[in-house]
Amino acid sequence: MLTVAELTGQSTTHLVADKLCRPTVQLQAPVFAAYAAMHKAAAEAGLALDIASGFRDFQRQQAIWNRKYYGEAPLYNTDGAQLDYQSLSPGEIVDAIMTWSALPGASRHHWGTDLDVYDPRPFAAGERQLQLIPEEYDEGGPCHELALWLQAHAHDFGFFFPYRRYIGGVAAEPWHLSYRALAVQAQQQLSLEVLTEVLSNADIGGKEYVLSRLAELKERYIDTICDVNGQREDSGWLFG
Repeated sequence: MLTVAELTGQSTTHLVADKLCRPTVQLQAPVFAAYAAMHKAAAEAGLALDIASGFRDFQRQQAIWNRKYYGEAPLYNTDGAQLDYQSLSPGEIVDAIMTWSALPGASRHHWGTDLDVYDPRPFAAGERQLQLIPEEYDEGGPCHELALWLQAHAHDFGFFFPYRRYIGGVAAEPWHLSYRALAVQAQQQLSLEVLTEVLSNADIGGKEYVLSRLAELKERYIDTICDVNGQREDSGWLFG
């Protein structure tokens, strides 16, 4: 069980670093152990695997949110097409943000259970930059071979893709893996009451609007995920 501070990205006491990754990449120890086994298996299959992002704290998530809410960073629809910020209502802005970025305090990256992965080889020369967009993992993309392997084998190491496909909440993220055993516990802990208290004390754009819709936003963008087979998770079983 995580403390509220750990659960909402305001503490790192649940995390460790590992020599397999950059020192800035932090996860829970059991997640690193599972990742190490998966990393080894991928290498034996002739593939390279690396972590682009592990733990992300509340302050960083808040900065991402505020830049997008105030029009300082672009907003996209579920197909990846950029939206016209000036034409959007506050509600449309919030929905556009949450299609691609989590609410501060509600990111799965706070938990130390979730990681964004990629094939580092096509980016080693510095001629291209990793963007973490679906096209990089589609056929013909630099991470496509790795994506196929992970879809077939990630579950062997306890991982699944919570955003394997778009099911009405967060857009598809073929790079996002979650260590199921610990992530399920964290998601059950993240109650509406906890999130309301954290956001009430936070400096985020559109706070009053977000709080007025929080139950709906939580159900759609936080609780709605794919199961290990890429199907919509049974929210009644997982979150009841």
